[in-house]
Amino acid sequence: MKLLTTGVSHKTAPVEVRECLAFREDTLPAALADLKSRGGVTEAVILSTCNRVEITLTTEDTADPRAIVDSFLADHKAVTSAAIGPYLYRLEGRDAIHHLFRVAASLDSMVVGEPQILGQLKAAYAAAKDCGALCGWLDGLLSRSFSVAKRVRSETGIGQMAVSVSYAAVELARKIFGSLNNRTVMIVGAGKMSELAARHLRRSGCSHVFVTNRTHERAVEMAQLFQGTPVEYTRFTAMLPEVDILITSSGAPHYILHRDEMQRVINARRNRPMFLIDIAVPRNIEPTINDLDNVFLYDIDDLQEVVNSNLRERMKEADHAETLVAEEVERMMARLK
Repeated sequence: MKLLTTGVSHKTAPVEVRECLAFREDTLPAALADLKSRGGVTEAVILSTCNRVEITLTTEDTADPRAIVDSFLADHKAVTSAAIGPYLYRLEGRDAIHHLFRVAASLDSMVVGEPQILGQLKAAYAAAKDCGALCGWLDGLLSRSFSVAKRVRSETGIGQMAVSVSYAAVELARKIFGSLNNRTVMIVGAGKMSELAARHLRRSGCSHVFVTNRTHERAVEMAQLFQGTPVEYTRFTAMLPEVDILITSSGAPHYILHRDEMQRVINARRNRPMFLIDIAVPRNIEPTINDLDNVFLYDIDDLQEVVNSNLRERMKEADHAETLVAEEVERMMARLK
């Protein structure tokens, strides 16, 4: 038996090459059926995401897996070996096993430790299983990769620290309030990043979202995303005493919240803490507000520093994860022998 993984990823190929090779979900069953039907192929799986396209197959000893994959890609993607050859990686045997385990554990991802890749790999496994392209040794290898990923998650901190600005905002909010249950959020402006931050806060237990925008129709539209309440732009400061977390991403060229206004808000809140996230550039909130007691103000650079610090910690955890993966590869090789 031979094992071969052929692929491109964000590390080896630009997006225009990856999109040429990508398989849409609705085309996957037919592609897998064709690949499995080719002479010498015993099992096959295709993983196709925005950051990678990988074809893994097992063949009989007499077959040429490289030629099979080249022929398959030429038939399905109208690409020549000469055109895509410089971007492809081909990994056999032990190297292919090692690569599969690293991919499942999110050690080969653009953002190390992100959880989406494992779900994508499981979906690829299910698609191959459904059309009969997995029925033996490769099936077992993929199942083992899921166990390896689970071990990496449970024995390292690789996925525990926020590595996006919107997640960093949630992490900071938890540090300030402890639980986010029943906290109230207000979004000023309709930026994508503030929408993401609000979405994460809502999932983390925040009970209600107010939305305001200079264009009221946009505020109404965005409030519907969170089953929230639109607020007239001229009234948002009057609402602030009811708000625990304020996210601003307005395109205003000047501060929309000043220190004296914030002092009145915190007095009305009887000094209950308030978390302000200023994602706008130029900034929406006067920076000296951070000097007020029980007010915690973070701008985009502060959040980015939290992200960078967490990324550095993730990379330390990744070293530990690499050791675990290497152990698991040795176990698999011993089992094969």
